[in-house]
Amino acid sequence: MINKKLINLVFVFLFAFAVLVPASAPTLAAPSSTCDQDGDLLGLGCVGSNTGLSDKDPRIIIVQIINVILGLLGIVVTVLIVYAGFLWMTAGGEESKVEKARKIIVAAIIGLAIILSAFAITKFVSFGLYQATMGSEYPVAK
Repeated sequence: MINKKLINLVFVFLFAFAVLVPASAPTLAAPSSTCDQDGDLLGLGCVGSNTGLSDKDPRIIIVQIINVILGLLGIVVTVLIVYAGFLWMTAGGEESKVEKARKIIVAAIIGLAIILSAFAITKFVSFGLYQATMGSEYPVAK
């Protein structure tokens, strides 16, 4: 039992190490440019360009995050429908399993309708807010 816990702990640390070390590599890299820009008395333009952060509008970033979350929820709905279909096909005539699968499919379809309406509302509100506040067209991904 202790050996199994030790092996699991080692795997967790190796996985964390394998994920975190490549993720921290850009942070540990030396800066690529020096701050010698003319007309920038405080050097803030150079510091801003060296941070590596995006200059996108935060509202657009939030909308993109919401869209990713809704996309992941769509994947969950797909998995639920496949799981329910598997339950239905392997029910072997047992009415309780068929009813359970049917309930899962109905719940997944209701969830899909909620996800799609949330996506539509997000698009509508983000387009409206951006055009009302910026007075220009909403930037689309290229």
